[in-house]
Amino acid sequence: MDQVFSLNEIDAVAAELWEQTGTGVVLAFHGAMGAGKTTFIHALCQYLGVTDKVSSPTFSIINEYHCPGGVLYHMDLYRLNGEEEALRAGVEEALYSGATCLVEWPGKAPGLFPANTVHVYLDLAGDNKRRLHIRRN
Repeated sequence: MDQVFSLNEIDAVAAELWEQTGTGVVLAFHGAMGAGKTTFIHALCQYLGVTDKVSSPTFSIINEYHCPGGVLYHMDLYRLNGEEEALRAGVEEALYSGATCLVEWPGKAPGLFPANTVHVYLDLAGDNKRRLHIRRN
């Protein structure tokens, strides 16, 4: 999947991404600050029917949400200083729980991710547009 989209198309693109990946998957979101990772994850959570308030887990590291498919973890590794801190925060436990995991800043602890992680790249594409590209390991 390689797609350029605007904010008013984000819901459809989030739905398409989900249809291509499915439940119990780890989605690792890569992109510069301001690329739209949290906004995209919010749209994805809305599509999945998350009943909890979706917010950035920058300070909590891991947010747990509930949706019709069960539990979903939203992680933000930005504040971590490597894999050791990620382990202490419970990141590995969540990644291997079988639950869907949506992870921002995965480059902070790259060695912890399962082999079947789907890497989602978001980049600025000009004129209030974003480019989304996925790569599977």
